[in-house]
Parts: sequence; structure tokens; C-alpha cells
Amino acid sequence: MQCPVDSSDLLMAERHGVEVDYCPKCRGVWLDRGELDKIIAQVEPASSERRANRDYDDGREDERGHGRRRGRLGTFFEGFGD
Repeated sequence: MQCPVDSSDLLMAERHGVEVDYCPKCRGVWLDRGELDKIIAQVEPASSERRANRDYDDGREDERGHGRRRGRLGTFFEGFGD
């Protein structure tokens, strides 16, 4: 399958039991029907712990040198495509 953005060949990776298609060039991620629901179901329990601490910093910096907050899907996609 080809990336709809840049026509590169998509690669497939399994993350926590969910198969995810991604583009190694533009880093776009595509999900099949039902896969987003599976991801959300896995992420919600972990994110409820972080809601108490809204300033959770993942220790990395953005391009301006500022600390970044990890989003709800940060744990799921951590290290993805590296």
C-alpha cells in the first residue's frame, strides 16, 4: 500500500496488539476500521493517572528547546517509526 501523502510504500507495525500502517518518510499513520477504538481503550486507563498532573513532561524538548507534554497517545506511539 502507498502513502496517500507522498506515495512512499507504507510499513506495518504492531503496537500493543494493534496493526498500524505508517509512512517512514512523512511519518503519517493510518488505521483500519476499529483500530482507533482499540487504541483509545488501551490508552484511557493510563491517561487517567496523568490527568491529576496536567504538567506531565516527557523529558524531551521541542524544536524551540521547550519541554513537551506527552499527549494521551504518547505512550502508545512512543518510539514509533524510529
